[in-house]
Amino acid sequence: MKKYLLLIAPFGLTLTACEQQPEGEPVVRTELGEPVASSEPVEELVPTQAANPASACQPVTFEGVSLTHCIADPELHRISTGLAPASGENFGTIEAWAAGRNEGDIAFVMNGGMYDDALRPIGYYVQDRDRLAELNRADGDGNFFLKPNGVFFGTGGRWQLIETDTFLRTIGTRPEFGTQSGPMLVINGNLHPEIQDDGPSKALRNGVGVASDGKAHFVISNAPLSFGQLARFFRDELEVPNALFLDGNISSLWDPATGRMDSRRVGPLLVVEKVPGAEQ
Repeated sequence: MKKYLLLIAPFGLTLTACEQQPEGEPVVRTELGEPVASSEPVEELVPTQAANPASACQPVTFEGVSLTHCIADPELHRISTGLAPASGENFGTIEAWAAGRNEGDIAFVMNGGMYDDALRPIGYYVQDRDRLAELNRADGDGNFFLKPNGVFFGTGGRWQLIETDTFLRTIGTRPEFGTQSGPMLVINGNLHPEIQDDGPSKALRNGVGVASDGKAHFVISNAPLSFGQLARFFRDELEVPNALFLDGNISSLWDPATGRMDSRRVGPLLVVEKVPGAEQ
């Protein structure tokens, strides 16, 4: 089992309102191009062992930053959405959501979008074909509203990621799962026009992209990085045509194969489960 060393990295920061955060949770929330902002130290997770072949998630380093790269394969996995409990012990965490579940069925779980004070999605959200939040095309401040934003969605083993306006125009059938977030990191092979190559805003961040072979690539940083670095990893290393920013500083991962269970407060979740009988 991979062990993780928890390092506390202090940063001098200013709080912004770009991503929603429950009351009482002073977690970093930054906007593109702004200096890093937080009233709390940033936790840095550093893998201390080599890759685990039993896991769908593997450690990588890009431009000197430690990342974890998880792959969902349509032949091996199914993706669904979930919501972290808004009350009870450890409320708002993946750990609380996972209580009582068979971890042998789970490949990995990652936070999957931005949320309000009640831990509810602020954008389009579908769970088991039930639309719990409508498409959000409003203007506003913060990362979610930096247009274009996008929707990650799918049914069965077919997963897609497209801009919000394109989703509205072209998708007529409700998918089994869906989550809206923003901004888009990569759009048709190009970086989002507002993303700097390496802006001053650095934080723990995560995102998702869908490759031409249908696999979904989930990436979470183990140390602060810029939007530009995360976007370039998706474009240049993973070569996905479209990638979506999911959230920052609350970015969390549960990987049962390595024992990693991040404890930050989250809202929507993307759950990657193993297909019964498929050779993992």
